[in-house]
Amino acid sequence: MKQKKILIIEDEDYILDLLSYSLKKEGFITKVASNGEKGLELVQDFKPDLLILDLMLPDISGFEICKKVSKEYTIPIVMITAKSDTIDKILGIELGADDYITKPFDMREVIVRIKAIFRRIELISEAIETEEFESIKVSNYIDVYKEKREVFKNNSRVELTNKEYDLLLFLAENKGRVFSRSELLDKVWGFEFVGDTRTVDIHVQRLRKKLDENKGTSFIETVFGIGYKLI
Repeated sequence: MKQKKILIIEDEDYILDLLSYSLKKEGFITKVASNGEKGLELVQDFKPDLLILDLMLPDISGFEICKKVSKEYTIPIVMITAKSDTIDKILGIELGADDYITKPFDMREVIVRIKAIFRRIELISEAIETEEFESIKVSNYIDVYKEKREVFKNNSRVELTNKEYDLLLFLAENKGRVFSRSELLDKVWGFEFVGDTRTVDIHVQRLRKKLDENKGTSFIETVFGIGYKLI
């Protein structure tokens, strides 16, 4: 597993040294800064996997750094401060901090909390990687993935316009049901759409061109005198 990089922004030398030494012993790569300006430079240059941030710094408020880092990066932040005020803790969390530890602290607790944050991130990443999106089966060779707004033909992604996709999804979710062109205009384009039923015909033609497997047959059936349905 790749070594995690931790940036420590703390103005008290003793605490800075303690944190850096203890985290290195745990296998982490650390960089330190004793003020906010240097810390922000290291955020950009060092690209840490986690930030330990003191609330009370000589130049820039830890709250301001937390707000800036949370806005520009996706780096978990652990705030460490001498204050135990609940309002400070709430503000820190609202600004993007992932955890909050009050001085004086037990170094073992800090390490456990940091490892817990990394473990939580790993679990989320694993869940995303292994997540199986359910598809709506349009035919034996066409699948619609609603959550991702993606359509696949024979396992190859097909690029559709937004309205082509919306029309296909609506028909797929109502498979076998016949809709008039006017109904499709209302359901897919909305009642405020200014246009005529030829709009539906054009989009059906485009879908057939992009998705039909064989010439002469189509997964969208024309019901003469009425409209269309997905078969």
